[in-house]
Amino acid sequence: MRNLTFDFLLLSFLFLPTSFLFAAENQPWGPGNPVPREVIESARALRHHMLADPYRPGYHFVPPEDRCMPGDPNGALFYHGRYHLMYLFHDGKVWGWGHISSKDLVHWRHHPTALGPGEGDDGIFSGGACLDKEGKATLTYWGLAQSPGRGVCLAQSDDKHLDRWTKSPANPVIRSTHWGYTVEKNDNGEQMVYGSADPSNIWIKDGRYYMLTGNLLVLEEYGQKQKKVEHQGDTAYLMVSDDLKTWKYLHPFYQSKREWTHAGEDCMCPSFLPLPSSPDGGPESGKHLLLFISHCQGCQYYIGTYENDRFIPEKHGRMSWVDRTYFAPEALIDDQGRQIMWAWLRDDSACSFEEPRGWSGVYGLPRTLWLGEDGTLRMRPVQELAALREKEQTWGPLTLEADTQKPLENFRSDSFEMEITLHPEEAKQFGLKVCRSDDGKEETLLFVDRADGTLKVDSRNSGQAGYRTIEAAPFVLGDNEPLVLRVFVDKSVVEVYANDRQAIARRIFPTRGKGVALFSNGGKTRIEKLRAWEMMPSNPY
Repeated sequence: MRNLTFDFLLLSFLFLPTSFLFAAENQPWGPGNPVPREVIESARALRHHMLADPYRPGYHFVPPEDRCMPGDPNGALFYHGRYHLMYLFHDGKVWGWGHISSKDLVHWRHHPTALGPGEGDDGIFSGGACLDKEGKATLTYWGLAQSPGRGVCLAQSDDKHLDRWTKSPANPVIRSTHWGYTVEKNDNGEQMVYGSADPSNIWIKDGRYYMLTGNLLVLEEYGQKQKKVEHQGDTAYLMVSDDLKTWKYLHPFYQSKREWTHAGEDCMCPSFLPLPSSPDGGPESGKHLLLFISHCQGCQYYIGTYENDRFIPEKHGRMSWVDRTYFAPEALIDDQGRQIMWAWLRDDSACSFEEPRGWSGVYGLPRTLWLGEDGTLRMRPVQELAALREKEQTWGPLTLEADTQKPLENFRSDSFEMEITLHPEEAKQFGLKVCRSDDGKEETLLFVDRADGTLKVDSRNSGQAGYRTIEAAPFVLGDNEPLVLRVFVDKSVVEVYANDRQAIARRIFPTRGKGVALFSNGGKTRIEKLRAWEMMPSNPY
């Protein structure tokens, strides 16, 4: 029987008025005004509730409580030896930015809320971060207002821990004339239309500040409603400033191609950074990476050349295919020169399942991104995650005959990392089944399919809630190339990486499955080596 006092305290916390929750950070509690006893007990009850939740991930970042829909990562910045990351959350009335930081990309400290309503903002939407010319931490964000939509705003902090942020008195530095976009005349009296939503990180070139804005609202009004071809498809708008206060619109940053994206796709949540030449950072490759989302198809990217204030895309790729689970990218460059990204693992179908539990929103693992020797994007989880490994087990070498599977005896876990090196011989499909019940009726398949040249995650029998589908990412093994799969399972998250060239992240909600099995269809597969580790949770709860 559940503890009724625990239930009452938990419910009292979850249903506290939102005005109380926002104000709690600024309450003058102390010796002369003690913290109310019910607040202490409710906080303890909530923490215990979260720790007991079988679907709350242990080492993928999860916001501490409340609704994170949308739950975009924002404001990523390496500052004074720490990685800082903001997260979008909704308190039942308005959107704000939470704030976490880490020394090792694994263990995260919670800071006071970075941005919230006030000083002209009715709410806060997505944006980026940078250091200005004097080294002061600067946030860009989409400031929301009832009418006409406020626009792009800035906030700064010179606090060593970035606990206190001051909004610019010049806000909005790019004013919206309509919701999410601006219509004005240029110096020649001609009408200009550009986005004034979802600002990117700011970068400095030749002593000037540059920033991108997204085009969703321009696309909807001019590209779709008014059928103007020049406003269809994805693009971003380039802005320039000399002082961070006065910004000027220059022109569309790049020209998208219909061979890569369709006319209904937008470019929002942009991140524009130089690509390093290795996973460890080091020298820049000479190419830049533009990460962004289209709202209809999720995270994608361009690799290209940046010159003369324009970006020329040379390669396009996606990080989400069948739906938009991998969503809202955010990235930074650290002191090693690594480009590290995060994304929100969006799963609209799971929200009604998660939110009554007191939380929602999960981020994918931090990935390091670099340019491969063949000019394509490479990706892998950051090496710091190895600190969480425990209880290593190994298998192999062994051979799987055609159309067989091999359960891994004595290995059952809902929180683990696994690395497998295999050599497909005649096999057409080969990989793993994770979160598998003993009868095989509940399982998630992670495998390479030679028939159509893809890496796949099949979550049709993964359990309750969540999208139940097959996510398929382009992936072709070279002749005699071994396959190296790295797999991460974390309660309700599964991620698989293939040869540093492709990756898929999904949400799943198994009810009975904790087993793992190897399988090979259509021919034999030789397993060279398999290593597995249980993963120590690193979230505070």
